[in-house]
Amino acid sequence: MTERLSTSSPAVTTGAAAGDRLPPARVAYDRHTWKEIAHLLANLPAALLGFTYVVTMLSVGAGLTVTVVGFPLLAAGLLGARQLGKLERARARALLGVRVDEPSPLPLRGKRGFFAQLWMSLKDPVGWRTVLYDVIRFPWGVLTFVVTLASLFVLWPVLPFIARGLTNVDRAMVRGLLSPSDELERRIAELESDRGVVVDTAAADLRRIERDLHDGAQARLVNLAMGLGLAKEKLLEDPDEAAAMVDEAHGEVKLALQELRDLARGIHPAVLTDRGLDAALSSVASRCTVPVSVAVDLPGRPAAAIEGIAYFTVSELLQNVSKHSGARSASVEVWRSSDRLLIQVGDDGRGGARLDGGTGMKGLADRLSAVDGLFVVDSPEGGPTTITAELPWRDRTETDGASGGSRTTAGAQQLK
Repeated sequence: MTERLSTSSPAVTTGAAAGDRLPPARVAYDRHTWKEIAHLLANLPAALLGFTYVVTMLSVGAGLTVTVVGFPLLAAGLLGARQLGKLERARARALLGVRVDEPSPLPLRGKRGFFAQLWMSLKDPVGWRTVLYDVIRFPWGVLTFVVTLASLFVLWPVLPFIARGLTNVDRAMVRGLLSPSDELERRIAELESDRGVVVDTAAADLRRIERDLHDGAQARLVNLAMGLGLAKEKLLEDPDEAAAMVDEAHGEVKLALQELRDLARGIHPAVLTDRGLDAALSSVASRCTVPVSVAVDLPGRPAAAIEGIAYFTVSELLQNVSKHSGARSASVEVWRSSDRLLIQVGDDGRGGARLDGGTGMKGLADRLSAVDGLFVVDSPEGGPTTITAELPWRDRTETDGASGGSRTTAGAQQLK
């Protein structure tokens, strides 16, 4: 009978814990007993291979850490130890009926630099636990081989019971040292979930932009083209009417530009690019129906992506204040603490805000979680409400410079 893992959690759950049991050991040798004996006799060559590899890898890698090649060799050795662990899990699965999930591979591919990949390999908990397993297994493999071989000739009537006791220790070692790392599996699961949130959010934003363009500016520009076409036909026949139609078209152009400007502000406002969070949040606060005090205390500007997330977080929270809070005043505070950007938005309204309250806060929490951020709501019934958001701080780079938003705005002013 094969022991299975629960798939509902990254933590390893053994078959024994789930109620699955091997048949009890008996004097008669059945197939389970022969498999256990084969496993115990194979312990010596397997343990000798693992121990030799680990000792060689550690001695060479650790000995050369004084040079530039020591750490890469040690990292490569830990990746090799993972493969030895894979072989041991397969052997335990075939002979002992112990099934342990394979650990997720290290996410080494992608845009990570060499040193980031090196550090990830060096701190791999799965690799280090496999190293510990191979070290412990060497004396145990010698002991089990000698005891099993001697019992085949001297204690064969009770060998099934001896084999069961020895292989139970083997099962415990495999489960304890060769199982996936709970923390690593949890983190991988979080990253996979966050990636899905980012993809869904980006798709929703694209649909919103497409809908706004189609229903707003595009329809207005189509009407503008038709109006200019009619004005062109009337130009010689009735210049006065053609002039009136051109004047009407000029008004349509200004309205279309205003809609495009509002849409661009919803994507990434020019004031944020040009002047940073302080000015951008002050602009958002001025459009709020509730008086808002803004205090931004930052030593510099964060990366454009972090700055954009902070801006839209505050913007949506202030929209909630305007629509749902019934507040008389509100406040926005932004500051840096160590390597985190902290945002706190408060109001003296009726309170009762919740992540599942249908005000978009669940979406904000998901977006912040996707970038290793936090979102905390403190809003008792009757108020006041304090919402704290936390984002990782990343310094601004040269590629985060200003775009052409100011030039576009200046060009639009000339049409007024």
